[in-house]
Amino acid sequence: MRVRILVIDDEESWCEILKYNLEKEGYEVDTADSAETALGYDLSVYNLMIVDIMMERLSGYDFAKRVRNNPVIENVPIIFCSALDGEDDMVMGLNIGADDYIKKPFNIGEVIARVRAVLRRTQSITPIGIRQPQPVVKTNYEPDITFKTLRLDRNEKACYIGGNDIGLTKTEFDLLLFFLTHRERIHSRAEIMNQVWDAQVTNRSIDTNVARLRKKLGPYGDNIVTRLGFGYGFKAEVN
Repeated sequence: MRVRILVIDDEESWCEILKYNLEKEGYEVDTADSAETALGYDLSVYNLMIVDIMMERLSGYDFAKRVRNNPVIENVPIIFCSALDGEDDMVMGLNIGADDYIKKPFNIGEVIARVRAVLRRTQSITPIGIRQPQPVVKTNYEPDITFKTLRLDRNEKACYIGGNDIGLTKTEFDLLLFFLTHRERIHSRAEIMNQVWDAQVTNRSIDTNVARLRKKLGPYGDNIVTRLGFGYGFKAEVN
């Protein structure tokens, strides 16, 4: 089985350059245009990941933290490849757990040399670039749920608006998760209670939690709509 590399970058041109040149060296290369997309892959099948840092919503730093905190994939090597060229940026990347840091714009010969060096240090590879077969194990990560600048992180159990954690309680998180995964329809209080609460609660408790959630969501609070006599729902477009 050939060595497999995943390139994660939101700029298509960088993905194409790396894919083309690494495949010329005999590697099998996949690409992802965002960290969120990459988290939907089976990351355990890759021998190495080359990750941009400055990406929308989920940064390369945040992606690397998730990888390093998942025992299934924590040992997959990561090389950051970024236009951030400050010493602090490099130190942060290495402290998070990156195996190397390449600055853009790069020399492709240097990239290939660094890839080879990281693979030699971290993987069991034969002289012709063949990795010994490894068992495939699916990751446990769930993709984030997003709406415009709102991001619900189902792995960290947190909600971000514009990158800022808005500090939801467990009930508020579960309530928003239900609304975002069942958009564009109105749900009765009984249905919401059965999906979100572990025990019987009053209609007033449901109304109170919805009101608190709306307040914390700020500009997106109005997307949780009320239909008197029916219940609540999440609408992408509101009047």
